[in-house]
Amino acid sequence: MNPLFQQLIVPASELFYRRDDPNDRRLGEVVIPGVAGYDSAAVVILGCPQDLGVQRNRGRAGAAQGPTAIRRCFYRLGVAGMVDLPICDLGDVPVEGELEAIHALHRDVAAQIIADGKLLMSLGGGNDISLPDMAALAVAAPVPALAINIDAHYDVRADQPANSGTPYRQLIESGLIDPHRYWVIGAQLHANSPVYTAYLRERGATIVELSEARRAGVAATVRALLAASDAASIGWGFDLDVVQSAEAPGVSAPNPLGMSGDELVALAMVAGADPRTRLIEFSELNPQYDIDDRTARLAAVALWYALAAFAERRRA
Repeated sequence: MNPLFQQLIVPASELFYRRDDPNDRRLGEVVIPGVAGYDSAAVVILGCPQDLGVQRNRGRAGAAQGPTAIRRCFYRLGVAGMVDLPICDLGDVPVEGELEAIHALHRDVAAQIIADGKLLMSLGGGNDISLPDMAALAVAAPVPALAINIDAHYDVRADQPANSGTPYRQLIESGLIDPHRYWVIGAQLHANSPVYTAYLRERGATIVELSEARRAGVAATVRALLAASDAASIGWGFDLDVVQSAEAPGVSAPNPLGMSGDELVALAMVAGADPRTRLIEFSELNPQYDIDDRTARLAAVALWYALAAFAERRRA
């Protein structure tokens, strides 16, 4: 066993829903928890259940329970389209200690998964998870790497200490991400400082405001950008506060005018279908403020459709 994986915490068995009906199998019956299914897996799920970065950023605490809430909903979903897709849930990174130490371990585990040729599905936790996830992509995946942030916010704040609003600035300033290959999709100007708009524009990053993306359709807009990209590998960060709060109330920073759930799921399908995708991340689910698991269910369904698109591509 890889020593890195020995440090992970296997998800609770009760999260893996079983119906025990051969005519209606659920993902909880086919996804293998822990390291037992790793070698044969095409997809590996990894959680980072902490919201320390959100709290540093003065956001609403509670996202630490996000990975558990996503799993609880995801493992109740059916297996249609994924019966031949081997999936392993390695579990969660331990979250004792300082945020920087948690990030370091998450980065090392994520890099190993990506280097092993697996598709990494990363579950937050706060959006600061993008720092270790995209750093892992940068060092373990084919270059050049493209980082796509599906988010109302840029996440390039200049704050100290680092928090959930700083990950992409940290990645850019450290040279791990070429700013020309950093895209923010679904940004909203009222949610961002003009100082940070200028920061990204001056460095050649791509900012696609939500209103702009909707002119041709959000998914169609991103597909057109991808067709012109020279990226050899892609990491996708889906911050759930990009979705309007009527459909996604359970987030750290609720958004009254965001994407629809349909648009989020359509982008998840684009992510799963692109052969260059090595990482798909969901963050900022805050179950403490959710209503009837509305946000957790949306995240689970988006994850399902991303994997269904990935499975279909593998079969093609």
